[in-house]
Amino acid sequence: MFKNLIITCFLGLLAIILGAFGAHSLKDILSLQELLSFETAVRYQMYHVIVLLFVNIYNGFTTSQKNKISILFFLGILLFSGSIYAILLTSIVAKSIWFITPLGGLTLIIGWLLMIVIFLKKVKKS
Repeated sequence: MFKNLIITCFLGLLAIILGAFGAHSLKDILSLQELLSFETAVRYQMYHVIVLLFVNIYNGFTTSQKNKISILFFLGILLFSGSIYAILLTSIVAKSIWFITPLGGLTLIIGWLLMIVIFLKKVKKS
């Protein structure tokens, strides 16, 4: 559990650093549309960091459930936000990795669906 929390805190720290970097250093380098995409990546990363904190401290999830949800969200952040960062901050062309961003979004969606299924099963038991 603590490993997931450490990774989550690192991702939160990274979101703050990247958000500040974007706000202060990229506004003169990126177009408005690119800056909005960068902000979306940071925002989605932070949303899922907050959810990961909840997931990993919530006693209603088993360790296995916490790990499955965490893996989905870690992977989703890496693929969704990471691909946007890579496209905007490196020489990687969007056309070459276009499929990674929606795959990351799908991974995040699957994480949310897994939580819904877990909560529905809990409701059904009670």
